[in-house]
Amino acid sequence: MSWIFLSLLSACFLGFYDLAKKHALKENAVLPVLFFGVLCGALIWLVIMVCPTSTFDQGFMSQFVVTPISLQDHLRLLGKSMLVGSSWIFSYFALKNLPISIVSPIRATSPLWTILIAVTLMGERLTYLQWIGVTVILLAFYAFSLVGKLEGIRFYRNKWVTFIILATCLSALSAVYDKYLLQNAALSPATVQAWFSIYLVPVILPFYLLWLARVWPRGSFQWRYSIPLIGILLLIADFLYFTAIAQESALISVISPIRRASVLISFIGGIYIHKEKNFRAKGACIVVLLIGVSLLYFRA
Repeated sequence: MSWIFLSLLSACFLGFYDLAKKHALKENAVLPVLFFGVLCGALIWLVIMVCPTSTFDQGFMSQFVVTPISLQDHLRLLGKSMLVGSSWIFSYFALKNLPISIVSPIRATSPLWTILIAVTLMGERLTYLQWIGVTVILLAFYAFSLVGKLEGIRFYRNKWVTFIILATCLSALSAVYDKYLLQNAALSPATVQAWFSIYLVPVILPFYLLWLARVWPRGSFQWRYSIPLIGILLLIADFLYFTAIAQESALISVISPIRRASVLISFIGGIYIHKEKNFRAKGACIVVLLIGVSLLYFRA
């Protein structure tokens, strides 16, 4: 499959992942939701890793082979887990306290930072039409942030907005680091995702233990079916994403904006599930977003 198509599939699952997070976090404690979601993803990969090697000898299943790696590579993947874990802590708290139709567009500005890093430091080049597409997408994301003002959210005074901006910057760094791991370090998508998922558990565990110890005032926790669903949907979205990046022709500066098309799923879910407001203005922004995504298909 082409890396652009894989990126679009990843965006779809990422949208459902965001909806599952919002459902799990509604009037629920953040850290146990995050920890058990991460634990679910790690357990799935552990089961895959202990299966007999013959299970993954050929065909589609061969994509799930986790290859042995050096200590240096383990440290690299631990670093990715720390980077992503930090981003998720900020984003989960923000998502709990802000509408998903506000969080998703702000989160979607990460391509701006990814593009700046990828083009200036990694030598990536876009065609003329792709640059137009990226610009249109970023303008749509900016329009989303303006719509947020209609809901009384003052971006410069709201600490949860600060949290999601910090999460977005960390996510952009992670996206560039993904390309390094999959192309420069030549690690397979399955290997990156497996160890990254497993190392997320010890990264998040201390925060969960502090929550259990009541180090700070905390909310109550209620188990919901959407908590394991968070881990499952993210595994699918990330596997498609890593597979796309691993292709030699893949451009992270294009993949990152495409993944943010997940805002379409979040938007529809926000209206029908969470009854969020200003859907007409947000819908207009999404039309512009999809136009930008379509322009990314043109290579000339």
